[in-house]
Amino acid sequence: MSVADLFEPLTLLHGPAMRNRFMLAPLTNQQSESDGFASSADQDWMSQLAQGGYALVQTAAANVEAGGIAFARQLGIHTDEHLPGLTQMADSLRAGGTLSAVQLHHAGWRANPHLGGVPLPASDKTWPGVRALTTEEVERIRDSFIAGARRAERAGFDGVSIHGAFGWILSEFMSPEMNDRTDAYGGNVENRARFTLEVMEGIRRATGPDFQIGWRLSIERYGLQLEELRDITADILDRELIDYLDLALWDSTQIVQEGPMRGRSMLSVFTEIPRRGVRIGAAGKITTARRASEMLEEGCDFVLIGRGGILQRDCPKQVQADPEYATPKLPVEASFLREGGISERFINHLRGWPYFVRPGSV
Repeated sequence: MSVADLFEPLTLLHGPAMRNRFMLAPLTNQQSESDGFASSADQDWMSQLAQGGYALVQTAAANVEAGGIAFARQLGIHTDEHLPGLTQMADSLRAGGTLSAVQLHHAGWRANPHLGGVPLPASDKTWPGVRALTTEEVERIRDSFIAGARRAERAGFDGVSIHGAFGWILSEFMSPEMNDRTDAYGGNVENRARFTLEVMEGIRRATGPDFQIGWRLSIERYGLQLEELRDITADILDRELIDYLDLALWDSTQIVQEGPMRGRSMLSVFTEIPRRGVRIGAAGKITTARRASEMLEEGCDFVLIGRGGILQRDCPKQVQADPEYATPKLPVEASFLREGGISERFINHLRGWPYFVRPGSV
């Protein structure tokens, strides 16, 4: 395949088609207001992305319950009072011709108590002195994900992406190491996947026929088992419970290091699953037009741009203009980001990664 193939449209099971194969990954930016309301910086960020040539743009992780907050200035979608700001974001993206999705999130055991978060682990052993969620509390959080999706639809977003990665609550429940429950949400792999499946099924029932559902999945750390996740994903794809799978890989070229799939590319473990009408994409150090096109050859339907989207808000347009395009080299000066339109709050968040913002740069 050539770079030109990245600009072919892609139909989804529900709603309008993607106009090309570029999706913006959900990017933590810590630039919302302290109560979860969309800030002027959020609106400016969405306006920039709306003109960037993406087929679909995901928001930063939006917490579905106030107690599920993970980090300072996190976007919220847990109350109707958030709707005006969310609506403005959706309107901006639609005006730019891109599809839109809110990433739905709950931190679970990783909720930050210093920000009003309430750690809610799957297991009694996760945090000393912190009890596991009751069955009724699991069901309440499930319903909060569904309520968040309904708010996203009311705000005018084309869909939602369910955050099932990085040890957050849905990912945690998948882990045999972190979930030792004895109710319907723990034990065998079917029970550990139940939480995620009920969220997906509930959102589909609660929203309209054109509403799109994505799922972000990571494989590394937190006791997650590759073979189990592959089997769960195969079931979800076979049942067409989602429109697209977003594989959050640290590196899209990474190789499985252990177990029965040792030596295979992590990407191939999932792209070889029969997907029926579901689309599959992946993130992970996609820094050149050439690598993006290679991912289509390796079985992806679309690619997710993360760092490249921060460095150059119109990354897809850059690729379309130059088949040899490569993103700017990291680390960059803070002034480079500032001059490109990145907010000071976002820059301060990025300073947490020395490989991204050059230490000491102003």
